[in-house]
Amino acid sequence: MAYVAIQGGAAAIRGAADALEFQRTRHGLEGGDPLDLLSIGRQLSSLQSRVLSEGGVYHPELANLAIKQSMGDTLEAAFTLRAYRSTRPRLGTTAAHDTDGMRLIRRVSAAFKDIPGGQHLGPTRDYSKRLLRFELADEDPQAFAETARAWLQNNGADAIPPGQLTFPRVVEHLRAQGLLPPLDPAHQSAVPMDITREALVFPLPRSGVLSVLSRGETGGVLAMGYSVMRSYGDIHPTIAELRVGYLPVQMPHPITGEPVEAGEVLMTECQVIAMFAADDVVDGRPSFGLGYGCCFGHNEHKAIAMAMLDRSLIQGQNSGVTSPNQDQEFVLLHVDGIESMGFCNHYKLPHYVTFQSDLDRLRQAQKNHAAGMRAGEAAEEKP
Repeated sequence: MAYVAIQGGAAAIRGAADALEFQRTRHGLEGGDPLDLLSIGRQLSSLQSRVLSEGGVYHPELANLAIKQSMGDTLEAAFTLRAYRSTRPRLGTTAAHDTDGMRLIRRVSAAFKDIPGGQHLGPTRDYSKRLLRFELADEDPQAFAETARAWLQNNGADAIPPGQLTFPRVVEHLRAQGLLPPLDPAHQSAVPMDITREALVFPLPRSGVLSVLSRGETGGVLAMGYSVMRSYGDIHPTIAELRVGYLPVQMPHPITGEPVEAGEVLMTECQVIAMFAADDVVDGRPSFGLGYGCCFGHNEHKAIAMAMLDRSLIQGQNSGVTSPNQDQEFVLLHVDGIESMGFCNHYKLPHYVTFQSDLDRLRQAQKNHAAGMRAGEAAEEKP
């Protein structure tokens, strides 16, 4: 076997980058305008939310830039955002935030019809028909703006009392009745695992599990969560509460050390209740189990699937692993889109040496097989 050196690789790589940039800009030859970042964030907000969550960095403007640079490839955009984060210094650390203070734009429960504060459907496609709206193909700019203006006139901020922006949690009603385990003060005061600085050594604490799931690839988390929904792991969850809203971020003041509000982040949060199991006990009595999901942006499918996986992994830790979605290592090492994409992409790189070795072994095996066949035929011909 001989190794064949590659020549001219650098020029070819530069040419590939130029061809990709041509593909991104060729619309300009037809009089098209480049995408502006504000339009990406405003009109492709679901795409922005996905990149924010998978990138693990809440910076909407940079997420828009990553989307534009990657031409809409969510994995590439999230990868670019994470890479940028790794170059930035860490200026400080916030305390754990209580999402009770979220300024909600959507809040529903599948467990109860009537909940304190009421159900608030908010912006959702849950009840819409999946039919193409052909009128959007040539949308009139004036009508575009008028639609938003009409909504504001009918549903503006003045129509919502300030006190109705935050609501009590549904699960606290069940906890007060002893149907859910009480909050563990030790868990609440524990320092959460930083998966960007600490190696994943299994078993991970729950904070590490939730961190990995929170920035996992949406499709990967959904696929794993779907296996829970299809009864691989018997938990049969019900959504106690799904919340979408803006969470105020508190930072310690650099001089006084007192917490001050530095801004807010759009979050999606989900709590699911699993049917009670033998290991779920409160004061000696059976209780429900709870699963939790939370991620950046408006990303409901991911938050729901994350909560189901959280509960499935807890059950596997408590009662033993009976299905793949209860195994921490299996789930957490396969939902990260950046890791998965990197390993997938490496197969496109040169593997000439290893494949030549495979060819040599196969050819030798064929020669040995042919020689064995000839020897067997010769032995049969002998009287």
